[in-house]
Amino acid sequence: MGFPTKIQLIKRAKSEQWYINFPSALAQAMEFERGETVEWLIDDHQKLVLTRSNEAVSGLKKKLQVKPLP
Repeated sequence: MGFPTKIQLIKRAKSEQWYINFPSALAQAMEFERGETVEWLIDDHQKLVLTRSNEAVSGLKKKLQVKPLP
């Protein structure tokens, strides 16, 4: 299942900013945290790859560890 998203451009006198909104369903499925840093990589002219920092992934793993019952 895909999530079609429009790219937005805001042009100012001396600069321009490009925005891609991240669908809430994807962010929740990936368990992103507010303020988390990610990195965009260009795979080719058809694909962008979004990667998390190692700190974010290790923090997620700690959160997901199940502790045995006493």
